Amino acid sequence: MVFSDTIFLFFFLPAVILCVKLCPRRFRNAALLLFSLLFYAWGEPIRVFLMLGVIVFNYLAGRSMERCPAATEGRTRRIVLAVAVAVNLAVLFCFKYVGGFFGLVGAAAGRPVSIPEIVLPIGISFYLLRSLSYMIDVYRGSAAPQRNILTFGAYVSFFPQLIAGPIVRYSDFKRELVSREETAALFSRGAERFIYGLGKKELLADQLGILADRLLLGETGTGSAWAGILAYALQIYFDFSGYSDMAIGLGNLFGFHCRENFDYPYLADSVTDFWRRWHISLSSWFREYVYNPLGGSRKGTGRTCLHLLIVWTLTGLWHGASVNFVLWGLYYAVLLALEKLFLRPGEEKLPGALRRLLTLLIVVFGWGLFYFADPGQWARFVGRLFGRGPDSAEALLYVRSYAAVFTAGCLGATRLPRKAIERLRMGRFAWLEIVFLAAVFLLCTASLVRDGCDPFIYFRF
Repeated sequence: MVFSDTIFLFFFLPAVILCVKLCPRRFRNAALLLFSLLFYAWGEPIRVFLMLGVIVFNYLAGRSMERCPAATEGRTRRIVLAVAVAVNLAVLFCFKYVGGFFGLVGAAAGRPVSIPEIVLPIGISFYLLRSLSYMIDVYRGSAAPQRNILTFGAYVSFFPQLIAGPIVRYSDFKRELVSREETAALFSRGAERFIYGLGKKELLADQLGILADRLLLGETGTGSAWAGILAYALQIYFDFSGYSDMAIGLGNLFGFHCRENFDYPYLADSVTDFWRRWHISLSSWFREYVYNPLGGSRKGTGRTCLHLLIVWTLTGLWHGASVNFVLWGLYYAVLLALEKLFLRPGEEKLPGALRRLLTLLIVVFGWGLFYFADPGQWARFVGRLFGRGPDSAEALLYVRSYAAVFTAGCLGATRLPRKAIERLRMGRFAWLEIVFLAAVFLLCTASLVRDGCDPFIYFRF
């Protein structure tokens, strides 16, 4: 089940809201756990037992840390943590990477490797990172072990963030699991945020995706190739930020506050700045649990570059055991290392507008590595980007046909819509926002009824 689905919008979500709100407060986490399991089982009826196993294992591991004998507490806790991390990573490796790594070995050896196909459980990367966050936070002492398995299960399986994040760390979520204030104002804000996210997905991302696929996969010329990769850059932004908006909005409906996951990343003035704005929850997770424990940037330039290489190799692999994701991670490792070496904060010599344009071109070019799983296909695409091939009449027709949605996407990736809405709220025509939200929801519903729902891009990860 996905958020942009009429079954979710008109049946599942109203049922969850009604049942959870009618429950006594002490049973609401149990109700959220039950509905989260139903939400997951809708699309993964067998693999829901894998998630249940992850919940039970990490709950017991956390409790065992609490029960460590005082005489051997430090050593025993380290052993429990090591076992928990190893088991979680083993589950991730078996279900997400086995096929991909065998494929990489076969490609390196020049022959295909045939193994039984293992279907990737949806959302496994996200709920396992949440589980690892819990275990590390408990080990560090920044969070006490959760004694109620239903409450812990609600954290791991919370359906708004189960499939594609944001990745909520346990230390940030623990208070509201136990005690949260559910107000009408927060509920209203959540519903508004959800509708805006739905509009991003249905009215912008899905339409831009059609244009991107037709231009990137076809034998188009240079202009159309650039238009295609720009369309894909906008598609992946609105698709993923739209999901994050919906997830944050759904959390608000049930009294939870979640950190922002995007902050206008295409306005960044450096690659470092871009990764402070894009998929913030993933970037902060790797910084908190990998980069900083390795030593961060505190051990000299050489070690800093090594730490960046490790983190970004892992970031690429987190997206999948495919050559293109590894290359994509290395691409950013090199760029971030170069910025650490040569770009000092406050010493930028280029004008801000030029820095933003240069960063945008670097990021957009990088999305080509992300899009093409086959390096040979990506190399041919790069040839089209920097060649002089003519654009076909069909490609130009596609570009003209999607000019309106492309323009809307370009404007939507800036702060202009947000500023316009904020000014509208402050004036006497604030009621127009309600009309606008109703129109967006009706247009999204009409699109879903006509075309059905497309899966979110990050469901693959």
